[in-house]
Amino acid sequence: MSSVIVSSPYVAPGNTLKRLMIQVIIALVPGTLAYAWFFGPGVIVNIVLAIMFALTFEAGILKLRGKPVMPHLTDFSAVVAAWLFALCLPMHAPWWLVLTGIGFAMVAGKHLYGGLGFNPFNPAMVGYVVLLVSFPLEMTTWYLPGSVSGETLSLAESLAYSFGSADIGQWDALSSATPLDHVKTGVGQDIPISEISQSPLFGDYAGEGWEWIAFWWFVGGVYMLATKTIRWHIPASLLVAVMTLSLIFYLVDPEVYASPLFHLLSGAAVIGAFFIATDPVSAATTDLGRIYYGLMIGSLIYVIRTWGGYPDGIAFAVLLANMCVPLIDYYTQPRVYGEE
Repeated sequence: MSSVIVSSPYVAPGNTLKRLMIQVIIALVPGTLAYAWFFGPGVIVNIVLAIMFALTFEAGILKLRGKPVMPHLTDFSAVVAAWLFALCLPMHAPWWLVLTGIGFAMVAGKHLYGGLGFNPFNPAMVGYVVLLVSFPLEMTTWYLPGSVSGETLSLAESLAYSFGSADIGQWDALSSATPLDHVKTGVGQDIPISEISQSPLFGDYAGEGWEWIAFWWFVGGVYMLATKTIRWHIPASLLVAVMTLSLIFYLVDPEVYASPLFHLLSGAAVIGAFFIATDPVSAATTDLGRIYYGLMIGSLIYVIRTWGGYPDGIAFAVLLANMCVPLIDYYTQPRVYGEE
């Protein structure tokens, strides 16, 4: 009798990895367009650069390992990882920042462990955390939405900014911290949230522009659920954990702890729930395990946002949960039929 050893990513019968990745790309389009609408084409520049660099690293490493190049490049897994990584960056990141981060994502986060299916950590989050720890100034230079600043950089200006061929001093007035960072800093200075939220940077429930971006991430997530690209367990449990913890502390003191809607619609909560935490390689594999996995990530997001040193904890939460996946899967295996 012959045995076949298989590894993740696990896809449903009749589905293929390539088709799965294409569906994720389709789901990413609405939120990406909303991102570009509010903050300008810099995010598109980041995505294109990240994909180009990711495919280059992927091809080079596969060549060094003696593996076939084209089958891996055309499964779109590197494209999805690069796209998600780019969405986490400030919208006008310098090209070398994109290169450094995606290099770590593809080399250390993916191929160091043997390539797709063997990586225990989400590659995009590995690259993002490396940048966040190594280059805090560049990673916290975000830009105001056009509805607040009155202008956004053109495509030519975004390219000039990314490649360092323009005087960026004239755009300093357009830079700002994210709404999550504003709340975290303000609360740390004993400023009540009702006063912090009076800033024009905030919309009805969260940051100006970020509310709509989160909505379109949600639409993309629903599309993936409808097409069975992902299952509901991780997104639902993650969002429930964020909403429940934020509601509890909001009811305790709404002037110190932000509302559940603010936490849901700000930062990477929604895109993290549907697109990042559901990575088919590094996530839990059992139904019950996925629920525990999502609850863990959602709880860590809120803890890091509220008491940690970073305003948005999605990357650290996902990587910490990735470490626990073998343990989660081991203790949540369903009982074998007929077993006592």
